[in-house]
Amino acid sequence: MQNQYASSIKKILLEIIPPRDSEKSPVLMESIYAVLAGIHSTPSISEQWIKGVFVPSFSLEIASIEGQVHMYVRTPKQFRDLVESAFYAQYPNVEIIEAEDYVNLVPKTIPNKDWDLWGTDFLLSADDLYPIKTYKYFEETVTGKMIDPLSGLIETMSKIGPGQHIWLQYIITPLHANTQKVLQKTIDKFLGKEEKPKLGLLGGIFTFFRDIVMNVGRGISGREFAFTASGEGASKDESPVEFRLTPGEKEKLKALESNMGKQMFRTRMRHVYVGRREAFNKANGVSAFIGALKQFNDFNLNGFRPDDNTKTYANYLFKDDRLRYRQRRVFRRYITRDGDPSSTKFILSTEELATVFHIPDMSITSPNISHVSSKRGGAPINLPIEE
Repeated sequence: MQNQYASSIKKILLEIIPPRDSEKSPVLMESIYAVLAGIHSTPSISEQWIKGVFVPSFSLEIASIEGQVHMYVRTPKQFRDLVESAFYAQYPNVEIIEAEDYVNLVPKTIPNKDWDLWGTDFLLSADDLYPIKTYKYFEETVTGKMIDPLSGLIETMSKIGPGQHIWLQYIITPLHANTQKVLQKTIDKFLGKEEKPKLGLLGGIFTFFRDIVMNVGRGISGREFAFTASGEGASKDESPVEFRLTPGEKEKLKALESNMGKQMFRTRMRHVYVGRREAFNKANGVSAFIGALKQFNDFNLNGFRPDDNTKTYANYLFKDDRLRYRQRRVFRRYITRDGDPSSTKFILSTEELATVFHIPDMSITSPNISHVSSKRGGAPINLPIEE
C-alpha cells in the first residue's frame, strides 16, 4: 500500500541557481528547512494501514556534471510553490527552474563495458543528537570572516573532467516534535542518568514483599530502611552538574542541548561517482570527495563516515559478481531516490542541514558552479502604461 501511495506522488526536480554576489550566511537556510517541515502531518490509523499514507520527503542534491556543479531540490509537485516561496523569501535574487533529471545523462545500467561506478551511503560516527561541525565554526580567526562550508566540497567536485559525474544526495523527511523525547535519552546517558526499570504487576508485588522482609531486621535494630524499588539508600553523587563535568564535557552538553532545540529531519546521505572507464579516477571522484566531507567532522562530537554495508567493494569469493551487484544496487537507489535501507538513516537538525546544503556565497569563485546571469529586480514605479 505504501508503494502504491508513493507512486501516486508526482515529483519534480527544481534547479536552484544561486546569485553571483550573495553574501548571506547559511543561517537563512534554517528558516527554509523550518518551512519545509510544515508538511509534516500524522496520518490516522486507517490512512496509514489501509491507504499506506506516509510523510513525503524532499531530496537535496549537489551534482557535478563533467565538472559543472549544480544544486537541486527534488520535491513532490504539490509542494513546488512552498519550496519556491521559501527560497525567494530568504534569497530574492536566486533563480529556480524546473530541470530535466541529470541522472538521465548516463546509461540506466551501470557498470557496463563503457562505464564504471563507485558509491556508498553515509552514517554518523556517534549518536544522532551529537552535532557535526556546523557553519558557526567556519570562521577565520584573524578577520572574523566566515568561510563558506561548501567551498572545499564544490571545488573538489568541479575538478573532474569530461565523462565523469559526482552526485551527492540528502533525502530528508521532517520529524514530529516529540522526537526530542527520544533524543533526550542521549543527554541522560551523557549525564549518567540511569533509566529506572519498569516493573510489571507481579514484579511490583514481589519487590514490595521483598522490601518488607529485608527491612524487618533493620527496623528492629534501628538502622535506616533500604528500599530496592525506589533506590533509596544508594550512594550517589548529588553535587551540581556544573561541578562534576570537565570543561570539555560542558561544551559537549551545551552542543547537545542546543541541537535538541531545533527541528529535526530523518536523513539519508548518498554519494555516487560515475565515469567512463577511460576517464574513471577514484582519486578525484572518491578519495578527494570523502576528504572534502571530513571538514564537517568534529572528533569531539560527530561526523560522517561511509557505510561499510553499502560501499561498493567485495573481497574473497565471487568478487566480480558481488561487486557488480553492489554497484547496481546503490546506483538504482540513487536514481530512484530510494529510502532503503533504513539502517543508514540518521537524524540531522536544521542547523546541520543548513551547513551541508545552502546557497553558496560569493567567496566561492569557482567558474564551474552555475550562477544567475543577471540580477532580478522589480519594474520601476514610474513605468508608463498605455491603456
